[in-house]
Amino acid sequence: MSFFKSATRDVPERLPVPRHIAIIMDGNGRWAKKRFLPRVAGHVKGIESVREIVRACIERGVEYLTLFAFSSENWRRPEEEVSLLMRLFVTALQQEVDKLDRNGVRLRVIGDLSRFDARLQELIHHAEAVTAGNTRLHLTIAANYGGRWDILQAVNRLTAAASDKAGIWTETDLEPYLSTHFAPEPDLFIRTGGEQRVSNFLLWQLAYAELYFTETLWPEFGANALGLAIQSYQGRERRFGRTSEQLTDQSGNA
Repeated sequence: MSFFKSATRDVPERLPVPRHIAIIMDGNGRWAKKRFLPRVAGHVKGIESVREIVRACIERGVEYLTLFAFSSENWRRPEEEVSLLMRLFVTALQQEVDKLDRNGVRLRVIGDLSRFDARLQELIHHAEAVTAGNTRLHLTIAANYGGRWDILQAVNRLTAAASDKAGIWTETDLEPYLSTHFAPEPDLFIRTGGEQRVSNFLLWQLAYAELYFTETLWPEFGANALGLAIQSYQGRERRFGRTSEQLTDQSGNA
């Protein structure tokens, strides 16, 4: 069953803390280069930031955290770096799953997993099964993921399930087949590392997310930096197509 709520149809409740935060974790390689270290050192350091942000989200009451770990375009990187990233993914799953489970974190991995080797796929499925009953924080890792792929695979699955309705499908028909059908749309999108684009990440789901870009490189992005992003979010006026006057009227202020 889908719990996906679309901000193009419904006006989400305004909460002081984002219910769902999505992050592109950018800058690992540049962090390492600045220190004359191999790029993989930046990725290793970046895992520490993941741990800290997971803890900070739990402490702040964030319910859903989605991290862009490896895009479908990242296969274009040097073969050696891709191989190291795959090994890091395996190691992280082996070392972190029990900790996540003890802390009530449910782990999901979204993306086209078919390109990963059998061992990695096995570890992913095991991690998802072990943490399936947890609800304190829903942690989603996007790996070999692309926003266009997500929409296309959803269309293909919808076609197989309801071909008789082809031509009259609605957003509501499609949304249960998206990779993030289990989560509300992101309230806050963060990209570290100074770039200001969404890079094929959650293209459908980010339609009404508040965007926050920071020069901070991912290995240096910790709880305090997350707090600044949330503070920025709290200062935004989220109208969802309405006027400022309508928001004032609904708040009961003159």
